[in-house]
Amino acid sequence: MARDLPLGNGNVLVNFDTSYNLRDMYYPYVGQENQSADHLSHFGVWTAEDFFWIDHPELVRKSSYLNDSMVTNVEGIHERLGLKLLLRDGVDVQENVLVRKVVVENMRPQERVVKLYFHLDLHLYGNGVGDTVYYDPDLRSLIFYKGHRYLSLSCSGAGGKGIGCTSFAIGQKEMNGMEGTWRDAEDGQLGRNPIAQGSVDGTIELELKVPASGKAEAWFWIGFGKSLDEINGIEQNIRQATPHAFLQRTYNYWEQWLAKDRHDLSLIDKDMASFYKRSLLVVRANMDNRGAIIAANDSDILKFAKDTYSYMWPRDGALIAHALDRSGYVALTSRFFEFCKRAITKDGFLLHKYNPDGSVGSSWHPWMNPAGEKQFPIQEDETALVLFALWHHHELAKTLDNARDDYDKFVIPAAGFLASYRDASGLPLPSYDLWEERYGVHAFTVASVYAGLLAASKFAEHFQDKARMVYFREAAGKVKSAVEQYMFSEQENRFIRSLYWNREKNTYEPDMTLDASLYALFDFEMFAANDPRIVSTMKAIREKLWIQSEVGGIGRYTDDYYHQVTHDIGKVPGNPWFICTLWYAEWVIAVAGSESELKEAEDLIRWTMKHALPTGILAEQVHPYTGAPLSVSPLTWSHASYVKVVQEYISKKKLLQNKQFGKEDISDAKLLQTTGASQ
Repeated sequence: MARDLPLGNGNVLVNFDTSYNLRDMYYPYVGQENQSADHLSHFGVWTAEDFFWIDHPELVRKSSYLNDSMVTNVEGIHERLGLKLLLRDGVDVQENVLVRKVVVENMRPQERVVKLYFHLDLHLYGNGVGDTVYYDPDLRSLIFYKGHRYLSLSCSGAGGKGIGCTSFAIGQKEMNGMEGTWRDAEDGQLGRNPIAQGSVDGTIELELKVPASGKAEAWFWIGFGKSLDEINGIEQNIRQATPHAFLQRTYNYWEQWLAKDRHDLSLIDKDMASFYKRSLLVVRANMDNRGAIIAANDSDILKFAKDTYSYMWPRDGALIAHALDRSGYVALTSRFFEFCKRAITKDGFLLHKYNPDGSVGSSWHPWMNPAGEKQFPIQEDETALVLFALWHHHELAKTLDNARDDYDKFVIPAAGFLASYRDASGLPLPSYDLWEERYGVHAFTVASVYAGLLAASKFAEHFQDKARMVYFREAAGKVKSAVEQYMFSEQENRFIRSLYWNREKNTYEPDMTLDASLYALFDFEMFAANDPRIVSTMKAIREKLWIQSEVGGIGRYTDDYYHQVTHDIGKVPGNPWFICTLWYAEWVIAVAGSESELKEAEDLIRWTMKHALPTGILAEQVHPYTGAPLSVSPLTWSHASYVKVVQEYISKKKLLQNKQFGKEDISDAKLLQTTGASQ
């Protein structure tokens, strides 16, 4: 089930499913140690007439965020029981605590007793072995712990009054047919067992008296800590300040955070601007405070691959950081570049992916080729794009004079590797492609290497390192020349995806498969967007990779097998991906010469919005016939791509309006450099 409404503060990330069940609780790193391990935690309501859980079909829900914030706003109505619910959740911006406000509205003309039940099914450190949960009589809360992981589950009435649960249940689960303590809640009577260990869970109750045709307010919160003292400190702070104050300051913080974006959103429609803000918040929620930008934190993917997307891919991170830098969040992205500086190997490259704590992530890239020879298990674009993004980061932040440490510890070794890791033709040596499926020389990779080497030459020029400046610039020039010679097909009149080395023939063989990632040849500035070879390539992508169904959108490449739902590749070459569709929109914006020519790009931006979840969450891809989310949701890269395309759209719209009214013209190159910095 797709994840919806992520909330986080850089240390804690929680995800709800589309029924508003709490499913993922990451702490102390965003994306590492899912303390619930994809197990469902329930929220229920008891009345004298009946009981229901929040995912019951009779409860008609409407889920969203509260305005443009990282606080949820979920409304539900149960007509048969005459109840309305309002739930608002937020992860506090200062303390590691999830706060929930619940308003119960009684639609009947008599006072009623309503009991609220909050259940937690935890698997501390990501497994359910050796957990303990006990009732703390001082806090009147449940405490869950194992090792250095502690969580509290607490509640209070309106205004922080009446702190403490009115009853509780603690027990074992997932053994001997036991489902968990949430079943105890359904009759409105909890067992009050004071402690349990092993595979355990816990439920707390808060009893409310709801006046006739009136409302009652309740508060719940989950504290996250590494020790009991830390939990006690959180509990003391929230009780003194009140949970309402915590939720209010969180709402205010995100409102102020969004106001720092540099772009003039008045140039676009309000719904597009709101989606832009939502995407910025989703990106931030999936960033760890120590620098890791996590690809996705939807643990549901475990059912498909027995691994997750909760890793930092340097490529994804670089492109996401670049979008944030253009918005002005340079202090935040500097942590990402520090992460990469710590991670770079002695050989000068970044590995496949990393855990949020900086350790190396799982990988399927071998260190040996089929001939038994050593090879580097890398995607070369991951190193190159960090170089590319790092240059733009310092340029936009105006911090080049403070970039000497970055130059010495990352730029020199990384660019040195890129420049040396080439064959006699000038092309980079083989590595894995951005889709992590093929080993060869790929257009996307080659374009990123070109951009990375140029960025390195600019760094060298700034620091008056003339020898390296010339070396890196000449290497970039040779890469571009080799692409023109070996990676453009005169017969197809477009660039090709890849070259694969044929050992027997001692030569490269072309891969003619059409791939949306060919957009990189213009986006990473190797060729101008209006270069006839780029134009023909991008038009082929639009013509042949567009999904011929009511859903539409652009697929990755012809006959894409990942989550493939049909073999009718003539109509559905692959499932539609948000990033691929937005890449094409970016090219349309780049070549548009009038506002009317921006219409196609606007339609693609709106296609993206239309196929998001109702809360504005973008998956990796969608079903080509139903539009339902496929693979992980949300995908951070999808949201960052939306942010960047809207930035380009706003900048181009402003440029065209200035031209229309006779204001100063700006070249395309200047536009790229100033996007975000001048807004």
